[in-house]
Amino acid sequence: MTQPAASRAGWYAVSVLILAYTFSYVDRTILTLMVKPIRASLQITDLQLSLLHGLAFAIFYTLLGIPIARLADRGNRRNIITVGVAFWSLMTALCGMARSFGQLFMARVGVGVGEAALSPAAYSMLSDYFRGNALTRALSVYTAAIYVGAGLALMIGGVVIASVPAMELPWVGHMEPWQVVFLCVGAPGVLIALLMLTVREPPRSGLLGGDAAKSAMSFRSVMAYMAARRGAYFLLIFGFAVHSLVWNGAMAWIPTFFIRHFGWTQSQVGLRFGMVLMIFGTSGIVFGGFFSGWLKGRGRKDANPLVGLISALVLLPAGIIATQSGQAYGALTIFAVFVFAGSMPYGAAATAFQEISPNQMRAQVTAIYFFALNLCGIGLGPTVVAAFTDKVFRSDAAVGDSMAVVFALATPISALLLWLSLKPYRRALTENQHSGAPV
Repeated sequence: MTQPAASRAGWYAVSVLILAYTFSYVDRTILTLMVKPIRASLQITDLQLSLLHGLAFAIFYTLLGIPIARLADRGNRRNIITVGVAFWSLMTALCGMARSFGQLFMARVGVGVGEAALSPAAYSMLSDYFRGNALTRALSVYTAAIYVGAGLALMIGGVVIASVPAMELPWVGHMEPWQVVFLCVGAPGVLIALLMLTVREPPRSGLLGGDAAKSAMSFRSVMAYMAARRGAYFLLIFGFAVHSLVWNGAMAWIPTFFIRHFGWTQSQVGLRFGMVLMIFGTSGIVFGGFFSGWLKGRGRKDANPLVGLISALVLLPAGIIATQSGQAYGALTIFAVFVFAGSMPYGAAATAFQEISPNQMRAQVTAIYFFALNLCGIGLGPTVVAAFTDKVFRSDAAVGDSMAVVFALATPISALLLWLSLKPYRRALTENQHSGAPV
C-alpha cells in the first residue's frame, strides 16, 4: 500500500528536525567534555564553568522562547526554525574565538537565543502532521536527537582534543584545541539551515475561525487558560522541571566524574560515555513513547505523565549507586540504566502538553514548559552540583558526592509532583477532547 503523502511529508519533516535538534545538542553540550582545558585556559572555577554550561545558555533560551513561540503560533514555523539554526551555529563558532570568561559567556548566550526558535515551533508543526499515538512516536523520535547530539558532542570533542594541537590561524591567531572544537561543530549549521527550507509548512488544524493569525491566543489568554487548569499544567511543568534539574546536573558533570574519580582521559570518557548516551538515551526515549502508547491501549489516559513518574522512581537509586561505585565500568553500567530511565519521559512529556492544549496555543504552552524545564534544568542543574562541590565539599574530587546529594534531594520532589498531576491531567485531557480539538 502506498504511504499517504501527508505521512511521507510528516516523517520527512521529522528527519530534518532530528538533524537540526542533533546539532543543537552537539553545540550546547560540547562544553561538558572540555571542563579541564577551558578551566586551564581561562583560569576559572567549576562554578564559573557551570554558568557557561547552564545559565549563560538558559537566560535567553528561556526568556525568548515565549515571544518566539507567539510568532510560531501566528506565522511560518519552518522559516522561524531556519533563522534560528543559522544563528545558533554562528554563535557556536564564535565560542571558539573567545579569549575570556566574559566573551565565552556572551557567545553562549547567543547559542541559547538561536536554539530558542527550534522546539516550540517544531512541536507545533509536528502536532499538525500527526495525531494520537503517532504524535507521541514522532515527538519521541524527534526528542531522541538530544541523546544522539549529546553523545556525538562527547565523541567528537574527545577525538578532536586528543588529535588536534594548538595552532595559529590567519586573521584569528592562536587557537587552543577546545576552541577548534567549537569551530568544527558550529560550521555544519549553515547547511542544516538550507536543508530546513525543503520542509513543507503544514496546514494548521483545529483553529478558531480557520485563520492562524486571527485565532492565535494572546499570552495573557494562554496563561489564564493554563491557570484554570493549573492542577494539570503547573504540576506537570514543575514535575518535569525538577526532573530536568536532576538530568542536566548529571549530564553536565558525569564526564568530569570519570576523569577526576577514575583517571579517564577526555577521549576515553568521550567515546565510552558518548556511546552510552547515544545508545541508551535514544532507546530510552523511543521506548518511553511506545510504552506510553501501550499504557494508553490499556486504558491509561494519564500514560504520558505516568511515564515521567516511573522514570523518576528509577533515577533515584540508579544515580546514587552509580556515583558511589568504586569501579569505573560498574559506574558506567549503572549510568547506562540512569540514562535509559532519565530519557524515557521527554517525548511523552512533549505530547502531554500538545494533547491538553488547543492548537492556537500549543507553541506558547510548549515555550512556557520549556521556560521552566530549561531554567530549572539547564540553568540550575549544573550550577547546583557545582555549588555543592565548591562550597559544601570544597573539593574537585567530590563531584560524585555532589551529584548524589542532588539526586537524593530533587528526584523525590519530581516524583511527588508528577504523581499529583495524574488526576487533573485526565480531567484536562477529557475536556480538550470534548471541545472538538484534534489531539
